[in-house]
Amino acid sequence: MVSTMTPATTSDSNGTGTSTNGGTDAKGASVVVNAIAVLRTFTADEPLLGVTEIANRVGMHKSSVSRILATFEQENLVERDPETKRFRLGLGLIAVAGPLLAEMEERRVAYPVLRQLAEQTGETSALMLWNGDEAICVEQIASHHQIKHTTPLGARYRDAMSASVQVFLSTLPAERVRELLRSGAITFPGMDDAGLMAYEARLQDVARRGWAGNYGESSMDEVGVAAPVRDHRGDVVAAVLIPAPRFRVSKEQFERLAEACVAAAAKVTTRLGGRPAS
Repeated sequence: MVSTMTPATTSDSNGTGTSTNGGTDAKGASVVVNAIAVLRTFTADEPLLGVTEIANRVGMHKSSVSRILATFEQENLVERDPETKRFRLGLGLIAVAGPLLAEMEERRVAYPVLRQLAEQTGETSALMLWNGDEAICVEQIASHHQIKHTTPLGARYRDAMSASVQVFLSTLPAERVRELLRSGAITFPGMDDAGLMAYEARLQDVARRGWAGNYGESSMDEVGVAAPVRDHRGDVVAAVLIPAPRFRVSKEQFERLAEACVAAAAKVTTRLGGRPAS
């Protein structure tokens, strides 16, 4: 899904955002150039920047930079660090910038493992990243079967029963999970006290056994298993997902898919230089 960004209007005293002939086309082009300039201030060496820092580097007023950043934040192109209140690039760029995927270490490292997993199981394999309140598909190897489960790169999952969403939620504090469910950011059908307690217990099981399952709970025709990928600190940075048509997966086969998924996630963890959970 690609969102259309409405550019913020700038009125800088240095003439940025205006044209010599007053034409709206030139003015609109300048706004886009300014927005791109803001994005380009973020680097690997300096991933976190404040409004003043960005304004100084691009030669714009802080108010103009703030408006651009507000639009980017709304579209998940940037995100605000909760502690410093500074900005970093957001995973929303994945949905609009294919080249970003090619440079993503987790995607590059996972690709051969996902290919092997798809060949081994005969089902689709995918790599998912977390964007604060949704799981995003950043790589996928399609099943060789004519009937299969696939999704476009950049597709977002916000269903509480989604296997990949369960993996990521199982790493969060219980209070944050409740906030996401109660706000509707993560869709959850059984939003009462009993249902919430049952879901929290389910996430504890996911964290304990190292994988999450969805046997027709989001869609009666589909199943999915997912397992966490960890970095050098042991933190979950991605999830390997196997989605499949339900008619082809018995409960026994479901368990075997889970075992294969866990093994594949462990391989990706190792290739990333990560370490398994203690």
